[in-house]
Amino acid sequence: MVARSDSHKITRFDPFESRLCRQVRNGLSESLMTSIQRGNIDPSQAVAEQLRPDHGEPVIEQYIDDRITRYQAVIAQIRSATLPVDDTYAVALLLWDQGLFFEVHEWVEAKWLYSSGPGKLVLQALIRAAGTYVHLEAGCPEKAKKMVAKALPPLIQHKALVPGFFNVDVLIASLDPLNPVPPKLGASKLGEH
Repeated sequence: MVARSDSHKITRFDPFESRLCRQVRNGLSESLMTSIQRGNIDPSQAVAEQLRPDHGEPVIEQYIDDRITRYQAVIAQIRSATLPVDDTYAVALLLWDQGLFFEVHEWVEAKWLYSSGPGKLVLQALIRAAGTYVHLEAGCPEKAKKMVAKALPPLIQHKALVPGFFNVDVLIASLDPLNPVPPKLGASKLGEH
């Protein structure tokens, strides 16, 4: 369980302003990385139960329920497509198409830390592209535009390094000009790669 640290009722899930929301978001996201590696939702379910507030914050409950539902969909897609759980782009694509942009950031960042050269630049650009939509969801369009400005050049310059099943051209077209509606990048076609 997470201790309540905010002195006012939470009316909107905002991890940029609320420590409790940030703890919930980060805890769930970390658990998803374990769930992906294990191929089942159990680690995320366990963390969700620990994070459920006993002080009646419907916004937190809704966020947790929504995330667990999306996490279950990602795990099911990984299984049905028989994807290797360490396939950086395939898992990032599944997360992206579920609208799990913070989780895309977390997943790709773990791979980015151990990469080098132009591949590292592309992964960093994907992190920033995901961050763009995290900021848009939070109602921070100026921060999103700054992220786009950093994400686009390496995505464009090194897009040949991105596997064909990850529709980087659609992503680029959505980022320039910035479309506030995140694109679907084609997770439904993953079984074909």
